[in-house]
Amino acid sequence: MDESDWLAQTRRGVLELGLLMLLRKDSRYGYELVTALARWPALEVSEGTLYPLLRRLERSGLLTSSWRESPSGPPRKYYSLTNAGRRQLDRKAIQWEAIGLAIADLKRSEGAEDSRGSRRLKVQLKSAGGASR
Repeated sequence: MDESDWLAQTRRGVLELGLLMLLRKDSRYGYELVTALARWPALEVSEGTLYPLLRRLERSGLLTSSWRESPSGPPRKYYSLTNAGRRQLDRKAIQWEAIGLAIADLKRSEGAEDSRGSRRLKVQLKSAGGASR
């Protein structure tokens, strides 16, 4: 796998978490989400990538949507987190933090296991329902 493939796969893996985070406080419409994600170049996506993901998350029960009139132009479809979406966000945020801690530990120790970080990772993953060793 070359570097661009790795980056694309990594971005796809964290895009869902990024969307859930953007929706944690307020409802947003699709193009608004595209422009919000563009603030972080590593998460920038096109509408052609975003809308299928929004539909999948809605079908999964993590999001709900409603049409609202727009002050300028046609009505817009707004997306909001459901209770299940909030729980998923909480789990994914814990898992992401645990992964970040593990990578930081690996970077600091150049591959040697840091027992403090490893224990913290196990506790966080267990509390988030993830696998640990």
